[in-house]
Amino acid sequence: MSEIRPFRFAIPEAALTDLKARLANTRWPERETPEDWSQGIPLAYMKELCAYWRDDYDWRRCEALLNYWPQFETVIDGVSIQFMHIRSPVPNARPLVMTHGWPGSVVEFLKVVGPLTDPAAHGGDPADAFHVVCPSLPGFGFSGKPTAPGWTIERIGAAWGVLMARLGYPRYFAQGGDWGSAVTHSIAMTEAANCDGIHTNMPLVSPTADSRDDLTEFEQKAIADGKYYWDWDSGYSKEQSTRPQTVGYGLTDSPSGQAAWIVEKFWAWTDCDGHPENVLTRDELLDNVMMYWLPASAASSARLYWQSFGLLTRPHEQIHVPVGVSIFPHEIFRASRRWAEARYTKLVHYRQLPKGGHFAAFEQPETFIDEVRSAFRLMR
Repeated sequence: MSEIRPFRFAIPEAALTDLKARLANTRWPERETPEDWSQGIPLAYMKELCAYWRDDYDWRRCEALLNYWPQFETVIDGVSIQFMHIRSPVPNARPLVMTHGWPGSVVEFLKVVGPLTDPAAHGGDPADAFHVVCPSLPGFGFSGKPTAPGWTIERIGAAWGVLMARLGYPRYFAQGGDWGSAVTHSIAMTEAANCDGIHTNMPLVSPTADSRDDLTEFEQKAIADGKYYWDWDSGYSKEQSTRPQTVGYGLTDSPSGQAAWIVEKFWAWTDCDGHPENVLTRDELLDNVMMYWLPASAASSARLYWQSFGLLTRPHEQIHVPVGVSIFPHEIFRASRRWAEARYTKLVHYRQLPKGGHFAAFEQPETFIDEVRSAFRLMR
């Protein structure tokens, strides 16, 4: 079935009442023993955040922000895919599919879709206009949840190709970070006949053998930060890639647990100078958490790790479509130009930015927009 149906976010009031009741009845652990975030998100902040969520947060505001943009759903390969599709007023705009990751959502892109689709209305050049498509990954947000194994990043990349063709876009660009980067890389490898180029803010590459004897300062820090991630920051990944069902029970039942599981990563991965609310508002953080809480997608989103984590990088497979790379300083994995050039045979854009982290479009929307425009301008 290839029908594309309009979609509207309309959460029943009973679901919001249930959320408030669960927050009011939270059973809290004792506080952490150090005076920092080294054991995880601090108790005092979680109590403050959950009190705000219960008493002051307004989901209907977020719902209105989402519904402002045209929302749709369609079934691909047996799974319902929910997506935003914003057509530019510029007739010759280029189609662009942008993919989020975990623990993100399409909420990350709400600040950038307007300027990307209608540059002139935001002080830009109409020649940089895109028709933007932002799907929620299978098992994430309000897309359907796969009921059997097999939804790898390659399958998702192929599904995005079907989606773009179904929307009337036989040729398109692709952009992504986190799992969205993995999907975008897969598109570049398997959908190259239709994909004219990609941009990523998390390049999936490895240090080259010939660079290890004369590493630059940037490369040394990138390797050290990568090691820190694997040693101290990847426990969530090990759990989700091995036992997603087990971890899903507590997160699906407890809003405080789901929020802590997600918000701690915004502390770790944003360029926030020690606190996530230094770069994102409390509402923005909770808007994103709600994209997991409301559809009860803790387990279904975690299954992508179980399904695909071992295939995440495949860093030695070369990509031959044009590639743009933006390096934000607080990204988990960062690549030097020479590492990127070893995998991307047509690296047309590479830039290191002064500020920003893992959730680039969410944290630094103006920089992200400029990077996307600059990269794809070289591929037109």
